Amino acid sequence: MVFSFAGPPGTGKTICAEAIAHALGLKLLVVNYAEAESMWVGQTPKNIVATFQAAVEQNAVLFFDEADAIATRRSAGAPTPHSREMNLTVNVLLRELESFNGIVIFATNLAANFDPAFERRIRTHVLFEMPGVEERARIWELQIHPKKTPLAPDVDFRRLAERYELSGGDIKNAVIKAASAAAAEPGADLGKQIHQRHFESAAEAVRSARSIMQQSLFFEEDGAAPDPVSTWLKMQAHWQTTILVAIGLSGAALVAALVAVALVLLR
Repeated sequence: MVFSFAGPPGTGKTICAEAIAHALGLKLLVVNYAEAESMWVGQTPKNIVATFQAAVEQNAVLFFDEADAIATRRSAGAPTPHSREMNLTVNVLLRELESFNGIVIFATNLAANFDPAFERRIRTHVLFEMPGVEERARIWELQIHPKKTPLAPDVDFRRLAERYELSGGDIKNAVIKAASAAAAEPGADLGKQIHQRHFESAAEAVRSARSIMQQSLFFEEDGAAPDPVSTWLKMQAHWQTTILVAIGLSGAALVAALVAVALVLLR
């Protein structure tokens, strides 16, 4: 059984996988591409095979985090060592999925980057959307320990949920920031409390950080998510131009050096 969890960061894909494994009484084996990838040619596919073998031995649910990096679209262009390695990795992953008798969950923020061959092998696609006002208010409350967290009387989670459109992960970060800010204020620790202003300041900081990251990395000027293929082509063109300029400068420097040597010899 193969599932795909797709949605923005912080919307609960990982914790949902943990809940599934817990409900089934199984371990959750988390795989990050950084752990599976190797600098040695041919080693990454072997790591993928070893991962599935480990899942069988441990009777575990296999969870691929940021799976679009592993199950990415195969390249049909001019072969390079990197593209051959990636294509081989995807082929091995598809083969292991066919023979694996267990549960595999792919989590991704960029489902469009999946190789089309995975569509046939994935039984169910689950979309994780941003929480609404009611869900956000509940998430704010769940981040707070009901007895040990010193909350001020002015705290209003409903107002925070209505004002700030944040994911569950963002809310968790905001609560940590708010608690840290309250603890850092002068005075005796015993009398410190987390006020509404702490939560609002923390939520503003988290929202600002997210908007900066989206602007610089993920979104176009009009706020729309860019096409991953177009983004790759732009990056490729940029690097090609940079390389050509570097080659041109190197050539000019070589010519200048040869001229200087010739002048010295003529003298």
